[in-house]
Amino acid sequence: MPATLDYNGDRGLRMLDIFERLNKGERISKRDLTVYYGVGEKTIQRDIEDIRNYLAEKHGYEPDATIKYNRGQNCYYLVRFEREWLSNQEVLAICKILLESRAFAKEEMNRLLTKLLAQATPTQRKVVEGIIKSESVNYVPLQHKKPLVDILWQVSDAIVREHLLCFSYTRQDGRTKERTVKPLAVIFSEFYFYLIGLQNYETGDVFRTYRLDRIKDITMLDEKFSIPYRNKFRDGEFRKRVQFMYDGDLIRIKFRYFGASVEHVLDRLPTAKAIKRDVGVYDVSAEVYGDGILIWLLSQGSQVDVMEPQELREEWLAVAKQIVNREYNGWEDIDWYS
Repeated sequence: MPATLDYNGDRGLRMLDIFERLNKGERISKRDLTVYYGVGEKTIQRDIEDIRNYLAEKHGYEPDATIKYNRGQNCYYLVRFEREWLSNQEVLAICKILLESRAFAKEEMNRLLTKLLAQATPTQRKVVEGIIKSESVNYVPLQHKKPLVDILWQVSDAIVREHLLCFSYTRQDGRTKERTVKPLAVIFSEFYFYLIGLQNYETGDVFRTYRLDRIKDITMLDEKFSIPYRNKFRDGEFRKRVQFMYDGDLIRIKFRYFGASVEHVLDRLPTAKAIKRDVGVYDVSAEVYGDGILIWLLSQGSQVDVMEPQELREEWLAVAKQIVNREYNGWEDIDWYS
């Protein structure tokens, strides 16, 4: 067992412990500290003043980095840099988002939650733990159950260094093929992390998406690549225009929306613009990548009527009719445009 620390006899240890408690957001009183450390109030006062002076010397350019005293509560507390620390509320919010994402294997998720909870103040940590306990205990990871943190770092490192990546990729049909790509970005969408890369074909480079959990045997090659600034991949712009991470060209679509909340459409399609035609009827236009938009449009049922482009409208009608015939035994049994 480790030796018991002598906070009474070792001033350095005592000051470190006081600073650590303040750093974690505790509000401390001199009276409680004298009992805990077994020293007098004047000793505690000197310790606090020395910590305050240290902060003033090291962080003088940051006026909020100091120890303050609350007379009403008779306690000291540390005013910290907002950009460097997470509040209890922020820790809770991030934990909830992580759990809902189901992005990581259970062991990785537990590690991440533990480290996030360590950012909460000791007095509130149990509260946050209690709020997320049911979700964390009953957390169900995705079926692949593959650790992703290291892969995520390897791929991101190659993106920053602009080195080609070589890896084995298992497709949805179970076939595995070797791929060499120019890695451009990593994006999270619909439970999965995706690598966006350029794969070389005889006709030139083509954008492709690869699920990280299907990648193995990653090797960062010595060969580098360079893309002119004007042609750089813009993660944010891509995210606004892609649905369900399907490959494809950039197209402009138009459809009529009959649903109860157009806000739902604008949130789902960040590039969308809606023009109101009547009560509960909107003409919506948007720029999107790939074929994923067809899946979303079909999921809206009779709430949408696809208008442009003509090719998308024809494909939407064909698939919609198949669905109706299968589920309703005839197109005439449902008013698709009601």
